[in-house]
Amino acid sequence: MRLVKQFAVVVLISLLGSQLITAANWNTPLTLLLGFATAALALLGYRWVVRRTERREVAELNWRGAAAAVGRGLLIGLVMFTAVILNLALLGDYHVAGFGSLTGAIALFGFTAAAAVTEELLYRGVLLRIIEGRLGSYGALGLTAGLFGLSHLLNPHATLWGAIAIAIEAGGMLGAAYIATRNLWVPIGMHFAWNYAEGGIFGTQISGKAAPEGLLDGVLSGPAALTGGEFGPEASVYSVAAGLIVTIAFIWLAKRRGQLLAPRRRTATLVP
Repeated sequence: MRLVKQFAVVVLISLLGSQLITAANWNTPLTLLLGFATAALALLGYRWVVRRTERREVAELNWRGAAAAVGRGLLIGLVMFTAVILNLALLGDYHVAGFGSLTGAIALFGFTAAAAVTEELLYRGVLLRIIEGRLGSYGALGLTAGLFGLSHLLNPHATLWGAIAIAIEAGGMLGAAYIATRNLWVPIGMHFAWNYAEGGIFGTQISGKAAPEGLLDGVLSGPAALTGGEFGPEASVYSVAAGLIVTIAFIWLAKRRGQLLAPRRRTATLVP
């Protein structure tokens, strides 16, 4: 029941925030404000429901060291997406048509903050963390990565390949980041930086969703396998390759730190 209660609290906050942000219709001050408010309320709601259902301190969201952990995540996410764009640019499949919109980039900042925080709390904070206690690290990682990918089939221009790509490069990578660090700040930073670089800086599609222009007016052309097509660079083989490399690095780190959990064995009960 703790999984259900925790999931319900974060989902309700996420849905309410999403409805309000959509109603703002990309109004820059409102979208920024509502995005930050949704992220903050989701963090507070998660901390409250975990304390209430598990009777413990919420170590995975410890405020001490949070800024540094978010910073590390931001750096990893930004470097990863920049590497993907540079590869596409070198092949002539990405170019900058000009400057985009500063107001659009600011609005996307709030939108991305809300999405990154709520999704990490749901998929890594609730699902992965609790399922890991039963199925072990590898089982929970595989299951939640698959669910994360499937959830993106609801997005515009979604394809089965796009869902598989998201499962590998995001679901697997962000889950591995949580397992290796045992905090949610690093995956939150990575998730935010990747998505914001995608739309807010380089001006490309974010998981197929329509969004205002970012700082640059980016144009993708070329094979869909490389550019991701209408779904955006997240469906690019470059993104999948980058995600796999970082996932393997985090799994190695988790193993080195002794952070990997084995599946819980069921004990048989004798019936007289």
